[in-house]
This record gives sequence, C-alpha cells and structure tokens, in this order.
Amino acid sequence: MKQLVLKVHPEDNVLVALTGLSKGAVVSYNGNEFAMQEDIPAKHKFFTQDMKTGDAIIMYGVLVGKAQMNITKGSRMSTGNTKHAAEPYDYRNAKFEWQAPDVSRFKERTFNGYHRDDGRVGTANYWLFIPTVFCENRNLDVIREAMHNELGYAVTDKYKQYTHQLLEAFQNGEPTDTVDLRPSAYQQNRPFKNVDGIKFLNHQGGCGGIRQDAAILSKLLAAYADHPNVGGVTVLSLGCQNLQVQDFMTDLKAHNPHFNKPIHVFEQQQSQSEEQLIAEAIRKTFEGLVEINKLERKPASLDKLCIGVKCGGSDGFSGISANPSVGYCSDLVVALGGQVLLAEFPELCGVEQELVDRSVNEPTARKFMKLMRAYEERVVNAGSSFSMNPSPGNIKDGLITDAIKSAGAAKKGGTSPVVDVLDYTEPVTKPGLSLVCTPGNDVEATTGKAASGATLILFTTGLGTPTGNPVCPTIKVSTNSALTKRMGDIIDIDTGPVIEGEKTIEEMGEEILEYCIKAASGEILPRAVLLNQDDFIPWKRGVSL
Repeated sequence: MKQLVLKVHPEDNVLVALTGLSKGAVVSYNGNEFAMQEDIPAKHKFFTQDMKTGDAIIMYGVLVGKAQMNITKGSRMSTGNTKHAAEPYDYRNAKFEWQAPDVSRFKERTFNGYHRDDGRVGTANYWLFIPTVFCENRNLDVIREAMHNELGYAVTDKYKQYTHQLLEAFQNGEPTDTVDLRPSAYQQNRPFKNVDGIKFLNHQGGCGGIRQDAAILSKLLAAYADHPNVGGVTVLSLGCQNLQVQDFMTDLKAHNPHFNKPIHVFEQQQSQSEEQLIAEAIRKTFEGLVEINKLERKPASLDKLCIGVKCGGSDGFSGISANPSVGYCSDLVVALGGQVLLAEFPELCGVEQELVDRSVNEPTARKFMKLMRAYEERVVNAGSSFSMNPSPGNIKDGLITDAIKSAGAAKKGGTSPVVDVLDYTEPVTKPGLSLVCTPGNDVEATTGKAASGATLILFTTGLGTPTGNPVCPTIKVSTNSALTKRMGDIIDIDTGPVIEGEKTIEEMGEEILEYCIKAASGEILPRAVLLNQDDFIPWKRGVSL
C-alpha cells in the first residue's frame, strides 16, 4: 500500500501529504491517527498536534516558523497560520564527525574530459565570446547567428522551418494547425567535433551604474574565461566603458597567473568599421576553433569533478526526493575526492547553525557567518527580509516559509564537512563541500557557481525551470514523476520513484552520479545543453533573493 504521509524528522510536529487528503479523512502514522480538518493538497503539511499562538513549528528537525493563531491538529499549514522563524546561530566549536558513504562501486571509475594545462579537467570544450560592455551585445548577436548557423551549433532551425511552413500554408489558404514541428538537427554537420559549442555572455553591465558593479563584473568575466570548460576566448570592447580591457586582463591574470588559452581582443572604437570588427572577430575565432578542436577527451578520475548543486521552481517534494538524492550524490563525489558547491545564501536561512557546526575550522565558520549576516543586513536595509524569498509558486506547492524552503534546499549539499566558504567569483581550490555566496535567484546562482568552477550543475525542480548555463552543462532533476511526464523536454532525471517508495535516496543518488559521469564524458547531452539554454545574469551584490 502506498504511503500517504511522511514525517521528515523525528522531532517534527508536521506531516507531509504525499498525496491529496480530503477533509474528514483519517490518516494513520506510527500508531497515531490524524483527522483532516480541511483538504490537504499533495506536498503540503498538516499539524500533528494542537498549536497555540507563538508555538514553534518544527520540520527537518529545525525551527521553520511560529504559529500565528491557535491551530487544531490535522489543519493545513498555510501563510495565514504560520509565519517564518529561524533560530539564531553562532560558532560553538562542535565536534562534527562525518560517516562517508560506501564508494567502492565508483572507486576505479573515470570520465572522459578535456585536460587543461593547470591540471583541471573540463566536461566540455567551448569557445567563449565576452563583451566588456552591453554596447557590444548586438555585435555578439550578429556573430552568434553567423557562426552558429554555419558551424552546426544552432538549435533554431526547426523553428525557422516551422515558421516558413506556416507562411506557406497561410499563402496557400491552408489551415496552419496541421503544420508539424520538425525535430531538431542538433549536432549534425559540425566540422569541429571536439568543440562542444560557441557561447556568448551577453549582459547589461560594463558601464553606467557604479564603478563597483564594473569591478565585480570584470572578476566574473575573468572567472568564466578561465573556466575549465572553456578552450578559448574572444573579447569585444567598445573602448570608452567603465570596464576597460586592461582591468579585465588584470583580473584574469589574478585569477590564474598561468592562463595560456588563446584569447583575442577587439576594440570597436579602434577598428576601421563595424563590418571590419565583426569579420576579423569571426576569422580569428575560426582559427581558434581549429586549434582547440585538436584537444580530445581523455580519461580522468572522478576526483576531477566539480559539481554545483541548485534548486529552482521548488515544490513541497524538493526537500524530500530530489534534493536529498542530489545530496547523496554530493556525498559520493566528496568521498571520491571531488568538489561540490552549495550556494543560494538566502536559502540557507534557518540551517546556518548546522553548516557552522559542520565547518572544518573556526575561520571557515566565521567567514560563512560574516557573509550571511552582511547579506541579510543589506536585505533588511532595503526594507525586505529573507522571509520573502519563497515565490508564489513555492507557496502554492507547500513551501510556506523561507526556513522550510531552506531546510529542504540545504539537503542538496549532503552531509559532509564544509571545507571552505567562497565569496562571489572566488574560485574553488579545495576538495570537498564549499559554500558559495550567491543569491537564491536561479540564474544569478548558477552564474555564480560556474564562476567558482563548477563543471556540471545538478539543478532540482518541482515546478519546472527552463534554465541552463553557457559554460557549465546543467542537469535537471525532477522532484516528481508528474512533472517529468509533463515537461520531459527539459527534465533529465526523475526522482519521483522516491516519493512512490520504489527507490531509496541512496539508490537515486547513485543513479544521479552515473548520469553525471556520462554527461561529463559527453556521452549524454543534458536537455539544457540541447536547447542552448545559456542563461547568464551577473549579480551586482545588491538585494536579490
């Protein structure tokens, strides 16, 4: 018989409905019976005891809210009866001990990646176009269309054909609803078989705003140029903007003093014409593609993996199926000597003490607390709070408070020690789990993870989020099978079997790692890669949740 409800932690005073429960239904759990006082939609929670105003609401074993009124046992948790709350945190010299998972199954495994001169191994080999200022975005668009179409990297051909067929049908007086969308011819007729793509970092920065914005953007772009998945770079500059080419080159050398990838820089105000600029940029890039195409995938041990973990479009099952499964995969990667990046600081609100206690030393814990408190202070000074992080979609699907969302979101990082804390754009240098300061916003967070060195991103979603990253293949992990069936064109892995009781968290986590190995080897292309979902949003360090 399918389990109807779930208690996530023994100390919780709420249960999660795994399926919709009708008002009046009586549910048994661990010898106790609960009569539903109202309809409880799947993914939502109901109280296991009568609550008084001000009582602590516990889920995942931590404080996630306070009762705003007297609540009867069996009532649904809602924004009307529950308000966000989280415990204070501080360093307390906890003696954390980690029980690493059994990795014997993966100990001798390898993936086929691109070996860089500095010892890092990429999971892809991209050529990257970087504008130092938004004024160059149009030139990038022109170059993108030319090179993508001619070199086999475009994914829009089927839509062009579809539009052409619609036009023909209209002109011939035929119905347009009978026109079929043809499948994509992605990866066909590519002359450069060892170049996985040509990517473009269009953005709205580099001038205007404040000089600090340009400085942060420079560091971000330098981190992308130095990314292990990038084989070569073309930089387009206007010339008069705040972010000068020399600033970018200085940050690039600071990021990696031994940077030796091919890089071509073009400044429009020094060129003869726009036509000459674009033609020369295309020609030099083409020559660069010939060079980086000589690099072939070779075996690398799994300790060369650097996996970023992210959740977006989260639902009430995120912290129960997908995130813990990704967390177990994270623990496997750490146990194998690899790197895992957990970010989204607004979505760590409420679990700070656990992460402080897991820190390997006091300086690491102190850095996390300093960044976390500074971030929250900026949010409060702007008249907001971390409690406003859950979106309407999150709330509708059962994530009532930020602390609930955060406690489930943190599960993606697994259970291993926190070995390092990285500020925005700081590169990962240590094996193990590192925390990266980014917003919770999907694209700002994935942009920041790639900047710190993630070579794959595991992105969990319960509602469906069509996003990816230009240089870091992004793997979508669904929390429930219904989403996988409905939006299968963007989902790579379904953890719905965990909810159905068909697979354990551990089994699912191992399956996810198997997928990562294939994706890192280029044997599987995640949907986000197939769809060219190359989302890139720099964070200006302002208030963003």
